[in-house]
Amino acid sequence: MESLSNSLKKKATEQHYRAEVMIAGEQLRLRLHDGKLIKDRRFHLRTYPNCFVAKELTDWLIDHKEAPDRETGIRLMQKLMDHYIIHHVCDEHSDYKDAKLLYRFRKDDGTFPLSKDVKVFMRGQSLYEKLVSVEESILKVREENSVKYQRTFLGCEMVDWLIQEGEVENRQEAVELGRALLEHGIIQHVSNRHHFFDSDILYQFWINFRRRRRLTELLNENSSRALSESPDSPFCLRKLNPEPGNTSFLSVQTNKEIKIVSAVRRSSITSLSGNSNPYFSAAPTLVFPPVAECNPKSVLKRPVTNEELLSPGAPYVKKTLTIVGDAVGWGFVVRGGRPCHIQAVDPGGPAAAAGMKVCQFVFSVNGVYVLHLDYQTISSLIMTGPRTLVMEVMEAIE
Repeated sequence: MESLSNSLKKKATEQHYRAEVMIAGEQLRLRLHDGKLIKDRRFHLRTYPNCFVAKELTDWLIDHKEAPDRETGIRLMQKLMDHYIIHHVCDEHSDYKDAKLLYRFRKDDGTFPLSKDVKVFMRGQSLYEKLVSVEESILKVREENSVKYQRTFLGCEMVDWLIQEGEVENRQEAVELGRALLEHGIIQHVSNRHHFFDSDILYQFWINFRRRRRLTELLNENSSRALSESPDSPFCLRKLNPEPGNTSFLSVQTNKEIKIVSAVRRSSITSLSGNSNPYFSAAPTLVFPPVAECNPKSVLKRPVTNEELLSPGAPYVKKTLTIVGDAVGWGFVVRGGRPCHIQAVDPGGPAAAAGMKVCQFVFSVNGVYVLHLDYQTISSLIMTGPRTLVMEVMEAIE
């Protein structure tokens, strides 16, 4: 069985980092459009469409905690310039300057280079989105060498699926595509030892295209491998027999069942049960608490239907919340179903800091529409997703 050479591993890591920069850049572009920082601007009697002022963006990065200071903000945007994500509107400056200069995302003016590498990246993203959007996906949680991995697939399964979906014409073409995805850092053998084969070798998507990136991740080009192997990675759940005192979000038990605490900060569980101690005194065991402690009486004054939420002129406003989980969770409880609502919010947790309130209805989780789902399914989506959570909620207008 062919093993990966060091040069191929290095190439895949470099391509993986490039992909992470593109994803982070695109997420930033969409946020800036949403925040109206990107717009048509006039300068010297000329209008420049879809651009931003560098100095204003640096302020925005600091205000939104994407950069701790102006120097870091400049370095982050220079990374995007170096990777042809943004450029000066007249291409008169090759460096990002923290000044009243106009810059633009290349995707907004059609100058983003569609190289072979970018096309492979876009193909990988398309396949990923297609796979995670189907109910009976080949992407599953599997175990190898006492480690559980998320979003994994067998090489032969991927080949079968590619042919079945009409993505390729034959098995040889499927293997060539798999090898291109691996060499570009999009998929990998879970132990990073083998190339892609049409066999029962276990692979995973190295890139989680839906994970919200923190821009500061881009400053460490060596972080790609560290992130994917980190205990907090969205792919590696936990070793089976974790060390004592491990306070991970998920705990994989020896009976191979994954026990999940619903999307809730652990201190919220204790406060709901009447415990005055805001945190557990001992290392917590992550199992479902008793029903009486986790299912208090609904905070809703009356039942609300999806039809009522979505009807024209309904007294509800949609809000987007970005919640970065801390060491003990996100700090809220979801309950109900079709639609689900926020039952409790830890006043000192990340969710409260992001603007979450009780009685809000959950519209989407990380881009997935969830009004038709029950709270157990939504909790599972949250717990198996990235630590940075993007939720859309519907809030009643007072």
